[in-house]
Amino acid sequence: EVRRLLFPAYFGDPALMSLAPENYAALLLERICEKLTEQLKLALPEDQVGRAEEIAREFARRLPQVQKLLLEDLDATFESDPAAASREEIIFAYPGLFAIFVYRIAHLLYCQRVPMIPRIMSEYAHSRTGIDIHPGASIGPHFFIDHGTGIVVGETTVIGRNVKLYQGVTLGAMSPRGGHASLPGKRHPTVGDDVTIYSGASILGGDTDIGNGSVVGGNVFLTRSVRSGTRVAAATPAQEPLRPGPEGFLSLSKSLAEFAARRRRISWCAGQPSSCSRSAAVIMRPPTRCISARLACCTAGVTEEVQSDSTTAS
Repeated sequence: EVRRLLFPAYFGDPALMSLAPENYAALLLERICEKLTEQLKLALPEDQVGRAEEIAREFARRLPQVQKLLLEDLDATFESDPAAASREEIIFAYPGLFAIFVYRIAHLLYCQRVPMIPRIMSEYAHSRTGIDIHPGASIGPHFFIDHGTGIVVGETTVIGRNVKLYQGVTLGAMSPRGGHASLPGKRHPTVGDDVTIYSGASILGGDTDIGNGSVVGGNVFLTRSVRSGTRVAAATPAQEPLRPGPEGFLSLSKSLAEFAARRRRISWCAGQPSSCSRSAAVIMRPPTRCISARLACCTAGVTEEVQSDSTTAS
């Protein structure tokens, strides 16, 4: 019902679309408030059931703000993803926008201290998209999630405006040794404005701040703050480059000599069956122009094929 209200052109109720816009919105709001009130009475403690109607009215009052945020999120997705053919494609097909939509609705209820329902909503989106956004997180406008699979955003995370997250990003907490004794408190990081966090990055801890305009590269593990405008990247493993030979070609003579020496060191079990091992059972050899002699290894039960020249074979 909320999607029908916020995006009537795409999810509108056909039976009501002929009504004037204000009448259409009024009828849907009445439905939403009635259904939400029923669910709230089931979720709230017995001594707070009287709050159900008040919460439902406040929820409906804030929906225009949510619609404005979602339209900005839609713009951010279209502007940031060149693969998006249209905004309609994003609304109908993109899991990132769906997860953000559910989060923004659930966050309204979380802020009114509604138990259980916000978390059920976020886990529903998680099961459909693979994106886990806790309803308690604070996320600014113009938010973009690309691909999205494996993203985790913890309860006390704070995200600024115009932030981009790629698949596999974790904005999480350090393992709390005290469990529930560590509550309340900020356990998750703060991400500033205009920040991009690439796939596989893990940023942990309530004292970790990512400054405005920073870029966090893929597979980075961060537990400390970075200043604004910082570029953070995982260290690249050192590699020894291949050196060209004297004639400008890559020399393979050393590798071939090592290969030949390794082959000569393999025991053939000639008079020394105890020195044979299964690891020497397979020997690389040219497929043609060689004479093979089969030697039985009594102790290991392995048959080896060993090259020999014509003199040795005779």
